[in-house]
Amino acid sequence: MWIPLILVTAFFISLQDVFGKKIIDRVDPHVVAWSWFFFSLPLLIPCLLITGIPPVDLQFWQALGFSTVILVFASIFYFRAIKYSDLSIAVPMRALTPLFLLITSPMILGEFPARMGVLGIVLIVFGSYILHLKELHRGFWGPFKSLVREKGSRYMLMVAILFSISGNLDKIGVIHSSPLMWLVALNLAVSIVLWGMMFKSTTMIPQQIKGAWPFLVALGLCGGLGLIFQMTAIKMTLVPYLIAVKRTSVIMTSLFGIFLFKEKGFRERIVGVVLIILGVLIISFFQ
Repeated sequence: MWIPLILVTAFFISLQDVFGKKIIDRVDPHVVAWSWFFFSLPLLIPCLLITGIPPVDLQFWQALGFSTVILVFASIFYFRAIKYSDLSIAVPMRALTPLFLLITSPMILGEFPARMGVLGIVLIVFGSYILHLKELHRGFWGPFKSLVREKGSRYMLMVAILFSISGNLDKIGVIHSSPLMWLVALNLAVSIVLWGMMFKSTTMIPQQIKGAWPFLVALGLCGGLGLIFQMTAIKMTLVPYLIAVKRTSVIMTSLFGIFLFKEKGFRERIVGVVLIILGVLIISFFQ
């Protein structure tokens, strides 16, 4: 039963990317990022009130503070990535989060990946290489250099790194409250900070929101719906399995980019995306 639920979650995540791509050329990334968190609250808050507000402690507030700062920057980088690159190029970089976790774990915890984990890393790296295969004319390292040179890929790599940090904070926050309490508090805190940043970074905010409000509201609602389905599914299975299936959103978004936005390079991009997802599945299921 949990697999259909998390596939629905993946679908809503991919719709977020589509709505964001649709308006990012005419709405400032700060406004889009704020909408992502703020318009999810009308769905999340009633669910929290129904389930009840749990007590929280100092560790909850500490995790909330650090995670808020991280997600503020991650969300802005996220929509800048979508703005500067095709969906089928930028979004697959989001799947590199498990790769960064495998790199940082030996440094922080002294934990080294098993053989299957190494295979997963190789597939992820090779998939990323194929995504930028058009740069092969610049030499063997051309596709790898494009990861840093291309704005969209560079921003999404930063997002993947930040998500690998915030994921640990999410666990602390949920343990010291509840899944819904953490989601409501985090989305509210991030939306408040982004609200202040909007007025410092851009102008004509009411006009921007008015001109694109259906997409902005849909963006936030998709985020809220995805989180609700995810919190329902998380009670039915192990978290690594859930995350692995959730990564199928990358394939969905890439297909949306290719068929809806007429992005080019269908063959190599789909192959690259599939290899990245396969690497994530291996890391998630065999670690």
